[in-house]
Amino acid sequence: MHSDAEGARVGSVTVAAVIPLYNGAPFIREALESVIRQTVPADEIIVVDDGSTDDGLGVARAVAAEHPRAPIRFAEKPNGGQSSARNLGVALASSSHVAFLDQDDVWYPDHLAILREPFETAGPRGLGLAYGNLDRIDRSGRMVMRAMLDALPQRHPKTSLAALLRDDLYIVPAASLVSVAVFRALGGFDERLIGYEDDDLFLRLFCAGHEMVFVDRAVTRWRVHASSTTHSPVMARSRMIYWEKLRATFPDDPVVGERWVSELIAPRFFRIAFQELRDAARQGRPEIARRAFADMMRIGPHLRRHRRRRFNAVAPLARALLASGRDRLAYALIKAVRPV
Repeated sequence: MHSDAEGARVGSVTVAAVIPLYNGAPFIREALESVIRQTVPADEIIVVDDGSTDDGLGVARAVAAEHPRAPIRFAEKPNGGQSSARNLGVALASSSHVAFLDQDDVWYPDHLAILREPFETAGPRGLGLAYGNLDRIDRSGRMVMRAMLDALPQRHPKTSLAALLRDDLYIVPAASLVSVAVFRALGGFDERLIGYEDDDLFLRLFCAGHEMVFVDRAVTRWRVHASSTTHSPVMARSRMIYWEKLRATFPDDPVVGERWVSELIAPRFFRIAFQELRDAARQGRPEIARRAFADMMRIGPHLRRHRRRRFNAVAPLARALLASGRDRLAYALIKAVRPV
């Protein structure tokens, strides 16, 4: 039996599950059924089709027909990217909180029960975000890594701006519960971003002074595969848009000793582009290698002087090696001078 006070707290949190859908026919059934089977059910389930050209929407409608009591509704829009689909879903929601799920990810049955609890017991200052750990799976659903955040060097929850700027956040929307009021006050996801939109939103949430809570339990199975946004040219383009946005938002200010760009942001994005160059060289993908090097050339001038000099010393030869198809040598040359 719950006390009246407990019931009031539980009743104060209502949840809309928002699922953006784009050509997700192979995965959407499992994703949607994982929402339907929650031990504490969602009050709304909103599937936003983002201009799919496959039968994903038909599959989702079939699942809804099989579960007529589930509060599922659908919205359709021209293709505009995952950020715009999520924003539309939140705009249609009437709940106090929103939980996102990507079409190829899967919630564990107690996902919402776990993430609701911090909001139900929050103090007077309230929370903006509660998020959990992840189990990583492959395309077929096979387990790859349990509690994957535990294997990363980044600490959770994030408690400083430096920690949010130094590395990718690994706060995944599919493992998060967000206050709708906070989400709307922040303007939602930046629709220019298709990749890094989550880092951008949660960084803005932190900077606005909202609290975030990390629950160290795996609440989601996060599927990473070749066709996911995580490893796509779209992600690379979005990453550079985000780089420019961060550079403009957090400029260096040596007078007060803040070197956000040269010490944190530029090394972070240079390192990611360098890793992309490494992978492309190993996989024999010259176009990606050249694009990654071009990104490094854009970021390099913003590194601290000693790092910049190291890279500039080898950049002309590295460019020539890439132009002649000797990608591995270009990678080895840059690696040898250790610019970051």
